[in-house]
Amino acid sequence: MQTAISTARQLEYQDWEFGLFLHYGIRSFYEGHRDWDGAKMEPEAFQPTEFDPGQWAAIAAQAGAKYMVLTAKHHDGFANWPSKHTDFSVGSSSWQGGEGDVVRDYVAACREHGIKPGLYYSPADCDSAIYDDSKAYDDYFIHQISEILEPHGTIDILWFDGCGSTGHTYDWPRICREIRRIQPDIQIFSMGDPNFRWVGNELGIAPIPCWNTVDRAPIAVDTTDNDVTSEPLWLPAECDCRMRLQNWFYEDADVDTVKSLDELMGLYYYSVGRGCNLLLNIGPDRRGLLPEPDAQRLLEFGEEIRRRFDQPLHGLDEWERVEDGWELVLPEPTLLDHVVIQETLTQGEHVRQWTLDANPNHQGMWINLARGENIGHKAIRRFPALAVRKLKLTIEAADGEADLRALNLFHVG
Repeated sequence: MQTAISTARQLEYQDWEFGLFLHYGIRSFYEGHRDWDGAKMEPEAFQPTEFDPGQWAAIAAQAGAKYMVLTAKHHDGFANWPSKHTDFSVGSSSWQGGEGDVVRDYVAACREHGIKPGLYYSPADCDSAIYDDSKAYDDYFIHQISEILEPHGTIDILWFDGCGSTGHTYDWPRICREIRRIQPDIQIFSMGDPNFRWVGNELGIAPIPCWNTVDRAPIAVDTTDNDVTSEPLWLPAECDCRMRLQNWFYEDADVDTVKSLDELMGLYYYSVGRGCNLLLNIGPDRRGLLPEPDAQRLLEFGEEIRRRFDQPLHGLDEWERVEDGWELVLPEPTLLDHVVIQETLTQGEHVRQWTLDANPNHQGMWINLARGENIGHKAIRRFPALAVRKLKLTIEAADGEADLRALNLFHVG
């Protein structure tokens, strides 16, 4: 498939690479509640005792996350802001004297800590009495979206979860026109008029290869249907996953399932290392804070990413461009175990097959260290540590002129 061309804003999003997902709302106060189980939840139960989105944003920033996505409204229909269009919202709780607004305070905290604010909005709504009336619900949809997009300045991401929407018809052209009228630079996830797409699982894992140009994309975890585009589009993939084993919202029962640092680093290689963004979920607890085990592991994760990849031993400026790729001659044998490659994507994605080979000694014997199909935004490859004198990155197949923005070498250990 011939490459599509990205917008500058899409490439900016891809450079963010790592974000924090925050599932928070009325569900946080109902242990064991599950989507679509029909259990009644009362707004008055929303009573965080130490609500502090500044803590969320500060920890996210310290961990190296560049953006966050908060559930403004999940499938249950509860609005994390005092919506004028439903009684099922924080405005119907006595929390903060009925004046509380999670969305407002969250966006302010993102700004204070240099985090790009994103908002999740579930199109499906199991609380709405008018959901089955498509026209009336479209009006409701637009009214609510306007309430969260108009008052808070720039919102960078609007995240549409497709779960539960199978069989429902939305007037996406009308809805997205209004969204882009209010927020012209917003990046929409997955549905309507998307700028980036779901990778197709909730495991944090991208396939190999994972191309940026697609003509179809998965919609939701509860359907095998794909959205089919009228033409190939540049839609980079995002990999969402949970810090804990099973639950998106906070629960007491699964505190012992926080992922290990080793597992998180594996997911980093399977997502960012395969050219996608990683969106890692933590559910703030009933205090309104990130739970200590999750927060501590998030900080350890960010520190390990920096330890491994912040200081390359050799960079692109040291390589020589040759006819079929790039070559590097080192003054002495150097121990290496990682390569990080980034393609220049301003004119699309062109590399279709590549290989990295090394010459470890004076005998001129070349061995293969890594190979792949796409490079895209970023390809991270690790290999058993080897002291090498020469390296060559060969572009074995390309559609158009291939260029690189980074070619970095590391010894991580």
